[in-house]
Amino acid sequence: MSFFEQVGMALLRSLDPEKSHHFALSALRAGLAPLPGPITSARLKTKIAGLEMPNPVGLAAGFDKNAEAIPQLARAGFGFIELGAATPRPQPGNPKPRLFRLSEDHAVINRFGFNNDGMEAIGDRLARCRNSTHRAKIPVGLNLGANKDSADRAGDFAKVLAHCGNAIDFATVNVSSPNTERLRDLQGPEALEALLRGVLEARTGLDHEVPVFLKIAPDLAASELAELAEVARKSGIDAVIATNTTLSREGLKSAHKGEMGGLSGRPLFEESTRVLAQLSRDLGDDMPLIGVGGIASALDAYTKIRAGASVVQLYSAMVYQGLSLAPRIARGLDDLLKQDGFDTVTEAVGTKRGDWL
Repeated sequence: MSFFEQVGMALLRSLDPEKSHHFALSALRAGLAPLPGPITSARLKTKIAGLEMPNPVGLAAGFDKNAEAIPQLARAGFGFIELGAATPRPQPGNPKPRLFRLSEDHAVINRFGFNNDGMEAIGDRLARCRNSTHRAKIPVGLNLGANKDSADRAGDFAKVLAHCGNAIDFATVNVSSPNTERLRDLQGPEALEALLRGVLEARTGLDHEVPVFLKIAPDLAASELAELAEVARKSGIDAVIATNTTLSREGLKSAHKGEMGGLSGRPLFEESTRVLAQLSRDLGDDMPLIGVGGIASALDAYTKIRAGASVVQLYSAMVYQGLSLAPRIARGLDDLLKQDGFDTVTEAVGTKRGDWL
């Protein structure tokens, strides 16, 4: 991390967390953040669900909810980025305060509740970026959500994909956020089958094939994970993202540990990696996995990959280490792969899965 980034991070940490987030996005759009371009090498280049990526380190949804900084994020060192979540209608989300730093735990708790500008505004921004001569050179995806007061939450996911799908490279079905009441009920086998069927039907009306990913919660029993893997395999989706935030508060030390919402960051690493490894075993070679949860270093990313992830995503660690974390992880991952004799990322996937089962 450069001196100027250290100063900027100190300033951001002095602000209210949500104000800090908005300030960081504004600084990014203004060109005040490091933008080295996609980091790549022969070892780092990879492909998932037909999407070619310069490296396997992606940005998770939530950082740029409203698709306001796509050109900048595409040059920030990531191999792919995910925006959103987007819902059919704009909604303010839950009352503030709703974002909390847990510095002692290197973690974050949020209960945003899908606050966003809605699919029309977000879709317009995505389309303008895609049609620009300066369009992103890496895959750009959108996290699909449902309105809190919707009479048909399952239908909301298909509605957002139908509206925004022509302007994205992949879509993520997010039924695992803990911050919209009863949303996680849609992870049950019957409800999930119906929801995914509707989303995949909406995909047929798009002008190009958009891979559909499913993002799951870490708070699932082994039997529930096995059921979910079976639904995912039969549905025809393209990948599973493991995992979203957790409701667990085990072992936390920080003052805000009792706040309601989803916990992300370092405390999530081990549980999310165990879930990842089980899904890797249950799905085998049928479907790629995207590893998320607690990644804060190249070794963390490498551990997820060797547990079964084809690619990874990060977000919360940037609260503490800045945007330059993405290229640092990508370069460090290249070194680790080389050190262990892997010529490509793909060769390393799942090679240490048994350590987590």
